[in-house]
Amino acid sequence: MSVLYYDCFAGISGDMHLAALLDLGVDYDELVRELTGLGVEGYGVQATRASRKGVFGTQIRVVTDPKQSTHRDLRQIEAIIGASSLRESVRGRAIAVFRRLAEAEAHIHDTSPDRIHFHEVGALDAIVDIVGGVIALDRLNVERVLCSPVELGGGMVHCAHGVLPAPAPATLELLKSVPVKLGAVPFEATTPTGAALLATFVDEYVTQPELIVNRVGYGIGHRDGPIPNVLRVCLGEQRANSDEWRELCVLECNIDDMNPECYDHVLERLFAAGANDAWLTATLMKKNRPATVLSVLCAPALGPTLTELLLTETTTLGVRQYPVTRTALARETLQVTTRYGEVTVKLARHQGRPLRGKPEYEDCKRLALEQRVPIHAIYAAVREALSSQELAPELVRSSP
Repeated sequence: MSVLYYDCFAGISGDMHLAALLDLGVDYDELVRELTGLGVEGYGVQATRASRKGVFGTQIRVVTDPKQSTHRDLRQIEAIIGASSLRESVRGRAIAVFRRLAEAEAHIHDTSPDRIHFHEVGALDAIVDIVGGVIALDRLNVERVLCSPVELGGGMVHCAHGVLPAPAPATLELLKSVPVKLGAVPFEATTPTGAALLATFVDEYVTQPELIVNRVGYGIGHRDGPIPNVLRVCLGEQRANSDEWRELCVLECNIDDMNPECYDHVLERLFAAGANDAWLTATLMKKNRPATVLSVLCAPALGPTLTELLLTETTTLGVRQYPVTRTALARETLQVTTRYGEVTVKLARHQGRPLRGKPEYEDCKRLALEQRVPIHAIYAAVREALSSQELAPELVRSSP
């Protein structure tokens, strides 16, 4: 299982997050090109090498036109991102980050999220930091995100509301129930932007993660103190010895008046926006009217984005949402070489041992057509190859 681990020993900010992912290997030129899909002008992204206490990495500075507005509300930011040509998954996740921020600020100021006016976070450089970070994270395509306890810092922070103690109230609100540390540096180590990114994307906070580290990146901050102002990220693999337990949510709506041809389009958009799964169930509604229940399984942070998609892309008048817990087997993919060619096999493990495997149908279909053999011959060849790799041939349960 591919894992991204945030080591926040010195905190996290939006620019440190983006810098760390670039240092990890996300291509700078591709990131800049994709950011143009945001559809805004008046900014530039500068990536340079820098160091803190002898630790070298990447430092990001977003330079903006001073004429740019620094105050935007949630609706304005959602409108900018929603009208962009960014990938659906990026749009959904970026909006989820800003909604987390708005909900935290609304709780602090005793108002509603749609009445929140972002100040520092509403500025163009902060928008670019967040959207750029989401693009970079999307490109890494990891299966799980872990994080260390988060250093918050200390001292005082200057903001639009005046001078406040660090960490800022929004930072603490966003990191409720998260293991944190205070006072390692005399300044704000974790910003509300950094806290919102963690609150949206982290699956689990762990003190001593067990993973095989393949790459390490360092995002260099713009402050200096007694410890390196650095965000360290590790990209690696985690070999799960137990099944994965995770909190998710289900969205549902009943539809009885939509052209069935549209379901394919709706499902494609849901998956592109980050849904874990989506399915259709035939049902009978009032007056014995045939209908379809459209169900979506997703991370709670994506609930508002996917609900918006259901309300605008289908004919439903309402969407239900409820929390669920999912226990999932640890999975990995294998490239199995057969006498007909390579086939990708998904292997499920339970408590560290292989339980069952399933060859990718599209690979089997392609090889069957290329080699002009029956498709069941491809499945048999996969079983044979798995057996030679000391994986029991009965693992492949999907043979026709």
